[in-house]
Amino acid sequence: MRRVLTLSVVAAAIVFLSLGVGGVAAGPVVEGVAAGPVVEGVAAGHADETLRDAPTGATLGDAPASATAAECDAGDGTEVVGCWNGTHYEAELSFDQSDGLNESELEALTHLTMARVEHLRERPFREDVPVETVTRSEFMNDSPGGNDTDEAFRRWNDQVWEALFVVGEGTNANDEIDAVFGGAVSGFYSPADDRIVLVVAEGEEPQIDPSTLAHELVHGMQDQYHDLTRPRYAGATQDGDLAADGIVEGEAVHVEELYDARCAASWTCLDPPDAGGGGGGSAADYNFGILQTVLQPYSDGALYVEELVDEGGWEAVNETMTEPPESTAEVIHRNPEYETREVTFEDTATGEWETYPDQGVDGAETTGEASMFVMFWYQSLEYDYPVLEPETSAGANVRIHTRPDEELRTRANYNYAHESTDGWAGDELYPYRADDGDDARDGYVWVTEWQTPGDAAAFRETYLTMLTAHGGDEYEAGEIYEIEGGDFPGAYGVVRDETTVTIAHAPEPAGVLELRPEADLDPPTTDDADGEDGGTDTGSDGDDGDATDTGSDDDAGDGSSGPDASTGDEAPGFGVVAALLGLLAAVSLLARRGRD
Repeated sequence: MRRVLTLSVVAAAIVFLSLGVGGVAAGPVVEGVAAGPVVEGVAAGHADETLRDAPTGATLGDAPASATAAECDAGDGTEVVGCWNGTHYEAELSFDQSDGLNESELEALTHLTMARVEHLRERPFREDVPVETVTRSEFMNDSPGGNDTDEAFRRWNDQVWEALFVVGEGTNANDEIDAVFGGAVSGFYSPADDRIVLVVAEGEEPQIDPSTLAHELVHGMQDQYHDLTRPRYAGATQDGDLAADGIVEGEAVHVEELYDARCAASWTCLDPPDAGGGGGGSAADYNFGILQTVLQPYSDGALYVEELVDEGGWEAVNETMTEPPESTAEVIHRNPEYETREVTFEDTATGEWETYPDQGVDGAETTGEASMFVMFWYQSLEYDYPVLEPETSAGANVRIHTRPDEELRTRANYNYAHESTDGWAGDELYPYRADDGDDARDGYVWVTEWQTPGDAAAFRETYLTMLTAHGGDEYEAGEIYEIEGGDFPGAYGVVRDETTVTIAHAPEPAGVLELRPEADLDPPTTDDADGEDGGTDTGSDGDDGDATDTGSDDDAGDGSSGPDASTGDEAPGFGVVAALLGLLAAVSLLARRGRD
C-alpha cells in the first residue's frame, strides 16, 4: 500500500536537505528548517539564551549523569553518557569547514556531536552511527526512480489532494510531490541501514550545520532504542503518518534546539556553512499546500515534545515514542488524551460509481486537522481568497499560519490551529471513479466528524466560504453548488447532520446525487432565481440554521498573498526565504516516509 504523502526515492529514510551548493546544510537546512532567515522574525536569532542541562520535569536520578572530561576514555563502554570514542561533549575541534570536511574531520565532528547528543538527551548511544558520503550521481543510481505509482493509486491520490483544494483538477498530485522533492536531497538517516548518508557534489567535500547533524543523530538514537522501522512509526493514513512524525521529528527538533542554545552560549561549535547557490529550483515551482502540510510535525511536534519533557522528563518522551500520537489534533493541541470519534460511512452510490478498496484503508484516506487547516489557509496564499477569516484581507489570513504564538530558535514554525478546524474528531475521504467506456469520471465523498454541532457548523461555514470564493456565486441553502472553471470545477454537495458534515463532489450535479442519493439536495437554481437571498444558509437537513454562509465575494484587494509578496500591515509576507525553509523540512518528511 502506498501512502498519499509518499516518495519512494529514499525508502524509509529520514532526510535532511539543503538548497545550497557544496554539501549539506548551506545556510537554512533541514531536517527541520535551520537557523538563518525565517518568516516574519520567527527564530531569526537566539531568542532565548536559557540553557537546560536537563528537562525541567526531570528529577535527580532520572538519568545517568554525564561523564567528566577526566572520566572520558577511548575504551569506555556504551554505558557512559557524554563521551563517545574518547571524545568528551565539552571538547573543542581543531578545524573549521571553510573548505569542507575531509573523512577524518567528519569522523571527529560526528564523535563530538554524538557525545553532545548523549549529554542533552541524558542517555548513551548503544552503537556507532556511521556517517558516509556519496556523490549525487551515485545517490541517483542507487535510489528507486521517482514517485512512480500505478494508475489506480494515481487517480485515488489525485482526488485526495483535489478534495483538499491543494492540487487542482488535471494536475498529477504525485508530480507535485516530486516537484517539492526535486533533486535537493543532501543526506538522510536510514533506519534500514543504521547510517547517515551525505549526498555531495562531484569533487566537493561535505559541509554540515552541527545542529543538523545532531538532529540526524537523534534519529539514530531513536532507532537504536525504538526501531524506527516498526509499523507504528508509519501511520496507515495521512493524518496517522503526520501524527507519528510529531513525536519522531519533534524529539529531534527539540534536541536540536537545545544543541543550538548550547552552541550560542558555551560550547565551541563549527559555524554553519554560508548560504548560497541553488539546487532545489525556484520556490515558485513548489506547491506550498503540500509543503506546509508535511511541515506540521516539525513545527507542532517540537513544542509538543518540549511540553512532554517539562511535565514528565525524558521518560514521558520515551513513553510517547512507544505509543506515538494517532492524530495531528493530538500534537497540535498537545493533548495525549485527545478523543476522536468513529466515522460512519455507507457506500450508497448508484450508477457506475465505485470506490478504490485496495487503496488507503479500505478505500479511504483520513486527512486530519492539520491537512484541513492547510486547505483553508492555502486559499489565501495561492488564490488571494480570505477563507479562515473572510472579514479580513488575504494577507491577514496568511499570517494566521505564519505568525504563531510560540517561536523556535532553529527554524520557522507555524500555527495549525483555528476555530474552523479545532473541533475535528475524525474524517474519512473516499475517492470514487465511474468508468463507462471512454467516459471516465472522478469524484469523492468526504465524511467529517466533529466534537460538537457548533464545531461542525464552523467547519461547514468555512468550507462554504472556500467554495463560493472559487465559484463566485452565493451559496443557496439546500442546493448543490457548482464551480465553473478554475482549478476545482464541478459540483459540490455539503450537508450537516448534527456533528457530521458530509461533502460529495462530482463533475456534474447529477453525479453528486448519484454519489449520495439520500442527500436532501436540489440541483442548482438557474439564473432566474437571482431574487432569492442566498446569504443565510439554513442547512439542507433543517437542523443547522446556525451556519451562516458568508460567501467570499469579499475581495482580498491588496494582492498581498503569494510566496513573494508582502502581506501588508508592515509585515513581510510568506517570502521566498521562508518558503525555502519550509521546503527543506517538507522534503525531509516526504522522503523519510516513502515506503511501500
